[in-house]
Amino acid sequence: MATKVWTTLAALRAQSLKAWSSGSLLREVLEPSGLYPRRRPLKRPTAAELLSDYAAVRAWAAELFSGADAYSLETVETGRRTAGANSLPSAAVFATVEDEIGFVGKAREAAVFRSLTEGLAGLDPQLVDLAARQPMKLLELGPDALTAARVALWLRGNPAPRIYVRQLGLPGVHTKFVERNRQVIDHMLAAVGRVPGTGEAETGEDGTEAAEQEVPLGNGAGRTPAARFARRHGFLHPPELVRFRLLDPDADLFGGARDITLTAEAFSRLRLPVETVIATENQVNFLALPDRPGTLALYGGGYGFSSLRDAAWLRNCRVLYWGDIDTHGFRILDQLRAVHPHVESVLMDQETLLAHRDAWGAEPSPARAALCRLAPAEAALYEALVSGTFGAGVRLEQELINWDWALGRLSS
Repeated sequence: MATKVWTTLAALRAQSLKAWSSGSLLREVLEPSGLYPRRRPLKRPTAAELLSDYAAVRAWAAELFSGADAYSLETVETGRRTAGANSLPSAAVFATVEDEIGFVGKAREAAVFRSLTEGLAGLDPQLVDLAARQPMKLLELGPDALTAARVALWLRGNPAPRIYVRQLGLPGVHTKFVERNRQVIDHMLAAVGRVPGTGEAETGEDGTEAAEQEVPLGNGAGRTPAARFARRHGFLHPPELVRFRLLDPDADLFGGARDITLTAEAFSRLRLPVETVIATENQVNFLALPDRPGTLALYGGGYGFSSLRDAAWLRNCRVLYWGDIDTHGFRILDQLRAVHPHVESVLMDQETLLAHRDAWGAEPSPARAALCRLAPAEAALYEALVSGTFGAGVRLEQELINWDWALGRLSS
C-alpha cells in the first residue's frame, strides 16, 4: 500500500503530459523562459519503508532508472542506519523541453507545431503571438491554420468586400471552410492589427464559439453566427427565409398558394387575416396540420424562429408554440417570449410527456440555463427535465406524439 505515494514512472509521465496538454511545453518551444533544465521532484520511500519492503523499493527505483534516457536522476542516500546506505531517486531533471516532449511521445506533434509557426511567421510575424497563446488550437487546426491566416490577411486588406464568402478566390477557401473557422479567423485578424468593424465576438465563457442555438432571437440582422460574421466583415449574406402555410381553406391570398416561403423582411410586412399562428419545429407536423379558419402554420426548424422578431403584426394574433418536450424546447419557448411575450406553449406539458413513455428518447446535450419567461407549470417541467426527475436526459420529440392526442389538444 505504501508504494502508492511514491512517484512512479507513470506518475512522472502524467505530470509531463499535463504540461503538454496545457500547451506550456509548446509555448516553451516557441518562447524559452529559462525553465530548463527542469527539475521535477519525486516522492520517494522513507528509510522505514526501505527497511520493511526493500524489494518493492528496489523495483520502484529500477523502473525510474529505466526511463532515464529522457531525463537524468538526482539521488539521495537513504537508510544508512537501518538497511544500509542506498541511493534513491529524488528528482528527475529534463535538460531541454525537447527531452520532456520526447518523454511523453509528442516529438512528431512538436515538429508539426514548429512548421506551422514558421509558416505563420512567414505570412505575418504578428501571428506567432497567437500561436504562443493557443498552441494546442494551432495543432488541432493543422494546415488549416495557414489557410485561415490567409483569409484574415485578405480581410485586413479588404475590410468591406461586399461579396459573398463563396466568391473569395483564395486557394482552399470555400464557404464551409470559413463557417468552420470563423472564430480562428477573427482571432487572427485581431492579431494582425484589425478588429472587426461590427457585431460581437462569437465566443462563450469557455472561449469557444457560441452555438447558433445560444443566440437570443432579438439580435437583429445578425441572428446566426454566419450572419454575424458576414456583417462584421462586410460580406453579403443570403436573406433569412420564412416558410408558412395558410390553414384557412377560404383564404384567397398569394394566387391560391397555401405553402409559401418569403424573406423575413417581407414576412414582417405582411398584413394577413389571421387570428392564430401555430409555430412548430417539425416539418411533418407543419405539413400535416389540418385546415383551420383564420390560422397560419409557421415552420421554424429548432432555434430558427428568429424570423419572428420583426413581425410586429403577430402581436395581434394568438401564437402557439409546439416544440419538443426537452430542455432545448423550453429554451426556444423562453427565447420566443423575449420577442413576443404572449406566446403560448401547446403539447409541452407533463401529462403529454407521461402519456408517451414508450416514445421517450435521450437528449444528447441538455440545456441548463436559468429560464425566466416560463409559466409555473412549464418551469416545473423544465426543472424536472434538467434535474433528471424522470430519468437522465429524457426527451419527447414532437413527431412521436400520438397524432390523435395532438389534434385533440390543438383543437381545444
